[in-house]
Amino acid sequence: MSASGISIQLTRTQVDQIVRRATDTEGVASILQGFAERGLASNYAALATSPRLSRSLLLGLLVLACFPSDGDALAVTDVAASLGLSPSTTHRYMSTLLAAGLLEQDPRTRHYHVPLAS
Repeated sequence: MSASGISIQLTRTQVDQIVRRATDTEGVASILQGFAERGLASNYAALATSPRLSRSLLLGLLVLACFPSDGDALAVTDVAASLGLSPSTTHRYMSTLLAAGLLEQDPRTRHYHVPLAS
């Protein structure tokens, strides 16, 4: 719920349409652009107070939103510093996103990046 007391709930059909549109274009990069456009980071404090929302999921989305859509790589410490989280917590989120296929990791540098659409 936002500071104004207004919340928006999407139906399953609406969610499916959003996901379909995102995957039809640039995949994860397109979703990240949507996070930036909606100001997820600036709204986190208000959203996190809602008992109906998952703070953990919101933080995971914030971690994902830190990545540039052009595929540039970031270290765990870069993301942690940008969000004010501990490196261990940030690593746990990034490892989960890696396992889900939403991030990729360069085995040489150990930096993470968003998979580019092929």
